Amino acid sequence: MSLQLGDIAPDFHADTTEGPIDFHAWLGSGWGVLFSHPKDFTPVCTTELGEAARLKPEFDKRNTKIIGLSVDPLGDHSKWAGDIQETQGQKVNFPMIADPDSKVSNLYGMIHPNSDPKLTVRSVFVIGPDKKVKLTITYPPSTGRNFQEILRVIDSLQLTANHKVATPVNWKFGDDVIIVPSLSDDDAKKQFPNGWKTLKPYLRVVKQPGA
Repeated sequence: MSLQLGDIAPDFHADTTEGPIDFHAWLGSGWGVLFSHPKDFTPVCTTELGEAARLKPEFDKRNTKIIGLSVDPLGDHSKWAGDIQETQGQKVNFPMIADPDSKVSNLYGMIHPNSDPKLTVRSVFVIGPDKKVKLTITYPPSTGRNFQEILRVIDSLQLTANHKVATPVNWKFGDDVIIVPSLSDDDAKKQFPNGWKTLKPYLRVVKQPGA
């Protein structure tokens, strides 16, 4: 059965390019992104890993660790890192999980038999400090991810975890947000003393807290 939002992200022990880890202990008290690749030494994956490494400072600012995975052995990961640095101009600066027995891939439902029973699809799991799955995205093997979108979603998840708001379509950090319907007007006045714009009783637009 596939992981659902709100499920505890399965813990596991694995070898990585930065040494063995126990996943929950490695995450610590912050956020995490676990993402999988179909195979080492493939073109789309090479561009993705370069971009993820380039954006690592942005993940760091959000107290979010990133870690990759494929079903290839550790030695291949290390050799591939040289290709990534050569072609993308960026050294891989986060761990890559070696999962040749597909143990972790199967725990997280990263292998889809109808796509290719031997390869992981491009799965993304955003995991909160409570070790619960906050977001899942699954791409086909042929389509590269948009890491700016992953950062945008993390911004939304972190904001909405701390304030009684939701983020509207195409929201980005600093844009107006929506007061959640479960918050009454009386309670909203305490949290948003500067007021808001009511478009409908269920659609109350307010400045982003902390922006």
